[in-house]
Amino acid sequence: MAIISTKAIVLNSLKYSDTSLIVKCYTQEEGLKSYLIRGILKAKKGGLKIAYFQPLTQLNIIASHSNKGALNSIKEVQVSNPYKTIYKDIVKQSVVMFLSEVLSFSIKEEEKNNGLFNYLETGLIWLDIHDKIANFHLLFLLNLTRFLGFYPDLSEKDKQGFDLLEGNFSDYTSQKNVISGNNFYQFKKLLGINFDAIEEVSFNKNERQVVLKIIIRYFELHLDGFKKPKSLQILETVFS
Repeated sequence: MAIISTKAIVLNSLKYSDTSLIVKCYTQEEGLKSYLIRGILKAKKGGLKIAYFQPLTQLNIIASHSNKGALNSIKEVQVSNPYKTIYKDIVKQSVVMFLSEVLSFSIKEEEKNNGLFNYLETGLIWLDIHDKIANFHLLFLLNLTRFLGFYPDLSEKDKQGFDLLEGNFSDYTSQKNVISGNNFYQFKKLLGINFDAIEEVSFNKNERQVVLKIIIRYFELHLDGFKKPKSLQILETVFS
């Protein structure tokens, strides 16, 4: 049993018995970890608050980590980057709920990855302080693939299509997993840009939904066990 002090981002929480939660976090020091938070659903003063464990909350924690695959425990917690708008804005709440689902299905590694942790941290802070966020989730997911190991190979961008299975550009536009035509054109708008350029990318409602479906398909093809998020429909409604 080791005592670890680390930053952590809450991916999801699950009710365990009438009074407790199992919380899955992505930690800066040790990757993916699950914690049993006993008694947190009972009304009591002091102790850990359930508000700390909302999806994608950024925390500083002192935790006891087991090396035997058992559930870990949190001894102390505080919010490291308190959000100013995310939990007050219904659109941002919907984006966060969707992204937390995708991240829960995507991140499996139980080792330190500073690049991935910093990307999540800075991306969520960007979301919190900006207003024009209709395309944020698209770019967040596409750029996430850099850290998951399947970012598109941009070396032959003049070809007529993109092969979702191979992760590269292709002229074989009739093949099953190759996107072409307008779908390809819309998808290409996101390649090679960062969050500060996202406001210059324009999609109408239908184009945004098409691009999101393409990205979800891309994840399905590259991640074993990836499931289509249940909150996808909510997100489509919010941006319709």
